[in-house]
Amino acid sequence: MAITLRSSREIELLRKAGAVVAEVLSKLQEAVRPGISTAELDALAGEITDRSGATALFKGVKSPYASIPFPGVICASVNEQVVHGIPSAAVKLREGDIFSVDYGDRLAGYCGDAAVTVAVGRIAPDRQRLMDVTRQLLDIAIERSAPGVKWSEVAGQMERCAKDAGFSVVTDFVGHGIGMEMHEDPKLPNFVSKELMRNDIVLKPGMILAVEPMVNMGKPAVKTLADGWTVVTKDGLCSAHFEHTIAIVASGCEVLTV
Repeated sequence: MAITLRSSREIELLRKAGAVVAEVLSKLQEAVRPGISTAELDALAGEITDRSGATALFKGVKSPYASIPFPGVICASVNEQVVHGIPSAAVKLREGDIFSVDYGDRLAGYCGDAAVTVAVGRIAPDRQRLMDVTRQLLDIAIERSAPGVKWSEVAGQMERCAKDAGFSVVTDFVGHGIGMEMHEDPKLPNFVSKELMRNDIVLKPGMILAVEPMVNMGKPAVKTLADGWTVVTKDGLCSAHFEHTIAIVASGCEVLTV
């Protein structure tokens, strides 16, 4: 791994990119309601991005598994969709849905990335608990991350939190380093694996990390739909996704996407 440690000047630039991410996600959460389409939410994210002078990070990204580059400013994933849902005028949010929105930007050469899962109107208690537990995993990572801490210790606590609640952590997708590119070293699993134990990550000041637990109500297995982008749970049960970009600093960590 080639992990880049960022200076305090760079962290301030990353914080500015993160502030745009926070604004976009805040406005989208306010706009979510039954009947709105995910394309309308995507357009709103695009307007805020343009007004801020930033560039949408996801739009135009290519994948070897998809015939088209990603067409959206946001990833818009509903219910059993885990991540990478394509915004569409045909997809309208309904009362009782849970809606996961992932957004990233680049501003003055530096990136920000965050995600949140939102209730659409009144939702079932088990869906609310899924959201609450997934958010708790992210809170654990933020509270525990500090210089000298091994990532396996953080990931282990995150995984236990999900399992204790009767849920499962998605293992096909993990968090990542971020900086001048959207995906940088290291890879940050939200669970403990043999690979992580062989190549554990000791947190150091200057590391910039996009921590993003994805938790399924049922089993962890996922699959990608025919569009080559949208990832769904294999058992059709709901999934939730929360993410922040954080900086490891001498005193612990700072959230940059607020």
